[in-house]
Amino acid sequence: MKAMVAEEEGRGMQVARAQQGLRELILAGELPPGKRVSEPAMVERLGVSRTPVRLALERLAQEGLVAPGASGGFVVRAFTAADLADAIEVRGTLEGLAARLAAERRPTAAALAPLRDCVAALDRVVAQPLLSEADFDEYVRLNAFFHEELVRLAGSGVVARAVEQAAAQPFAGPSAFVQLHATEAAGRDTLVVAQEQHRLLLEAISRGEGARAEALAAEHARVAQRRLRAALSDRDRLTGLPGGSLLRLAAAWP
Repeated sequence: MKAMVAEEEGRGMQVARAQQGLRELILAGELPPGKRVSEPAMVERLGVSRTPVRLALERLAQEGLVAPGASGGFVVRAFTAADLADAIEVRGTLEGLAARLAAERRPTAAALAPLRDCVAALDRVVAQPLLSEADFDEYVRLNAFFHEELVRLAGSGVVARAVEQAAAQPFAGPSAFVQLHATEAAGRDTLVVAQEQHRLLLEAISRGEGARAEALAAEHARVAQRRLRAALSDRDRLTGLPGGSLLRLAAAWP
């Protein structure tokens, strides 16, 4: 029995490793849009057997990074501006649901402490008059934790999995455009606005204001949509980011 459990765990680790490796290759542009993913080549590249590669591709198809090919197998997907905007909207809607559920659960002060500490740490980052590249990196780390903790407080595995899938789309994650603004004079201003929304979200959840928390989280994601709109004005920089090679931006903003 123990041997079977250990074998299953080992297989699961191989699938996770293959999934992460494939995702990194796709986002780095080494597997361009429209290209059929060769399972034998990925077996050799990733150092895992064929079954984990196939299962990893099926998971990436659920995420939307690849799609079934006409002649079998999987091909890498391309994304339009509308795809990105929709993915951000979906994430915002789901995080709004998570925020409402978290508020309705009326979490204790102890349960809210990690989120409160995170907001305080973010305050210290954005309070600086000039932000270095390291400061932006720290903001990204803390921002990711804030959004993860928000979903955790909802207490719903279903919602958590849905948010994770939505955020896995290129440029749909909560920190997708932070580094794009790191070299801009107005970069800090963008973070200050986002941080004020973090603070208001924490306040709404702590007071049990579900509807308000839901609306704030949805609006927070719409800020990311506005960042996307601004990023489209400098497509060379946008396509240079991880996942940028997947973009097909000839279509107008939706």
